Amino acid sequence: MSVWQADFYRRPLKNQEGQPLWELFLCDRTGEFRYTDFCPQKSASSEWLRSQLQSFDPQQLPAAIHVFRPASVPLLQAAADPLGIAVVPTRHTAMLKQLLRERLFFYRQSPEYTGEEYDPLAVERPAPVPVPEHLWGDRWRFANLKAGVIEDLFRDRPMPFQSMPEEFLPVNLKLASTIAVPGVVIDGGRNSKRLGNWLTEQNPVRIDYIPGQPDGLILEAGLADRWVLATFEDREVSEAGHLYQQRLLQSRGLHFLLVQPDNSGMTYTGFWLLLRET
Repeated sequence: MSVWQADFYRRPLKNQEGQPLWELFLCDRTGEFRYTDFCPQKSASSEWLRSQLQSFDPQQLPAAIHVFRPASVPLLQAAADPLGIAVVPTRHTAMLKQLLRERLFFYRQSPEYTGEEYDPLAVERPAPVPVPEHLWGDRWRFANLKAGVIEDLFRDRPMPFQSMPEEFLPVNLKLASTIAVPGVVIDGGRNSKRLGNWLTEQNPVRIDYIPGQPDGLILEAGLADRWVLATFEDREVSEAGHLYQQRLLQSRGLHFLLVQPDNSGMTYTGFWLLLRET
């Protein structure tokens, strides 16, 4: 399936009339295909975007467009839907983000540059909020699995909830089979399925250990949502958290979230293979 990655947002540029400029930037997963065009802010609309898409040969248009910026999603959806193109909100647009970082040099060299501080990947992020109490399980813990066993253990295992994107599989990330992939295991007890259903709706992206007073475990989900999975002050758990972060570096950001009714190892409720992009 042909997939493009897209961003449509205001840049640190103004035209001769002083109008802020918006840029449409398109690329594919490899970066071989790239397309860019600008419009003044007063023209930034789904109609303008649709005219840009319609300028391509219909055979060249993708089946889907991946978008990481929340503000861009509704505009691109309105433009792409009539053309039969699915718009997929996702944080995993690695090539697009790389190219947007590189374009900072172009903006700064442009005579239209405003001189303002600008982060091409910045999105509005709400403060993290606790996972609703009625969803929480009996206990949780840090864990790890050898990269070489993950696919065999979970790929074809029957369970109500599962997310193992092909590009996240250890073999496709070229991880050695002996690498310890870190993760978080939740024994959900009677709330196991309810928690699994809620997690599926939130679309987990990554889990971060945040040292502090107290320490915390933050679930990043959707395009910009953040949830507090746990807070703790126990020294042993904090040490496990630091080890979790170290293993994330060794596993190239690959980690997992496992929800199960109990720790018997007999049944699983949900398994999410996650990737922290750098």
